Amino acid sequence: MAKTLTLDGVRWPRILSFFSGIGMMIASILTIRHYFLANYPESIFEGSFCDISAFFNCDSSAFSVISQVMGVPLGFFGIIVGALVALGALFPSESFERTNSFIAFLNIFGVLALLAYSVFFMGSLCLLCTGFYVFSLLSFFLFWKYGVGRDKRISFIRFFQPSLKMLVTFACITALGAYGMIQYHDAKKDAQAAVTLRIIKQFRDLPFVDSPSIISPYWTIRSTEFFEDAPIQIIAFSDFLCPDCLFLTQEFDKLKEEFPGQINIAFQFFPLEGRCNPAAQEKDIHPGACELAFIAAYDPAQFVAIHDEIFANFNEARRSEWRQELAMRYGVEQALNDPITHDIVKSIADTGMEYEKTSDEFTYGIRSTPTMIINGRMIIGTLPYEHMRSIFQDLVDEYEGRTRFIEQWVPRKARKIKR
Repeated sequence: MAKTLTLDGVRWPRILSFFSGIGMMIASILTIRHYFLANYPESIFEGSFCDISAFFNCDSSAFSVISQVMGVPLGFFGIIVGALVALGALFPSESFERTNSFIAFLNIFGVLALLAYSVFFMGSLCLLCTGFYVFSLLSFFLFWKYGVGRDKRISFIRFFQPSLKMLVTFACITALGAYGMIQYHDAKKDAQAAVTLRIIKQFRDLPFVDSPSIISPYWTIRSTEFFEDAPIQIIAFSDFLCPDCLFLTQEFDKLKEEFPGQINIAFQFFPLEGRCNPAAQEKDIHPGACELAFIAAYDPAQFVAIHDEIFANFNEARRSEWRQELAMRYGVEQALNDPITHDIVKSIADTGMEYEKTSDEFTYGIRSTPTMIINGRMIIGTLPYEHMRSIFQDLVDEYEGRTRFIEQWVPRKARKIKR
């Protein structure tokens, strides 16, 4: 029998192949967990994570259109590929290795396509996904270097000699598993109606916090002359280079259509860059965020237009050249060196230090973006659209003295679940 990756006894290439499969499985399981945690949190206190920087960010992937296919998170397919590689190392046979070699070849093309989409289109990279990419590259390298048929004249052909019987078997197993994942995904989506009850109650139970000493005069949505006169009052500590802030902004754009004339949102500058925000010295992760804040703050009359353009060009906004061009388009080049504008942004950002610390790691209060104060209650991070809508409707109903949203909107099915 020819010596190959898995047919050469228990040697280090075979061991590496086994662990590359296990690595792919672990990374895939973590991405699936993150996908559901980000999109279907069951509590107001949990949600997405992994916002290390504007570029290294798992949330962008979890909220993207490529995060799932027909309700099946992409991580599920990664589990299948990893499991086959690990099993092929444990129970070697030539047909199994040929089939895994073919799957590894297809997988590497998928990995490269996803990597290119993430980096060049979304402008971010999920660390959990990167783990899968690394183990996939290692697995493919091992099949290429030590796999069956490597000594053939046209070695490329060896990746296209799988066992048809095994492929059909694996495809059936994958289809069955995918069907189960779709059912689970639908169940999580249906359960959101019942979860809504819990979210509203948790929001109502949050302790009240004071408004910051300075409420930003830069409002992204203005429904009334005075901030406190709207049924829904949001002070949003935000950063123009924060992916979750982009996601939240997109949610607000939809919610303002559902609640016209009922929302006031103050954009509380909080760039995660030490240049203009002392609280970010230990988390200086968004270079250029201060420049964008200066450009947006220089002319209050143009704030909303500049705010919208920055988020509409989120990836471009990281480039210094684009920021310079933005300032020139709006005639606010002086903002980059204007001490008054810098003081305004810094004074607004400094209000984050007025709150009690929310982590033992940091001594100040507000430490991340987005952080919202909604009608006096603080929420750190984002919430799914349905949860935000539910909270907003509950606040409007209370303001107008109507039957509380928590009592009138939730479908009968959800009420039965609650009992």
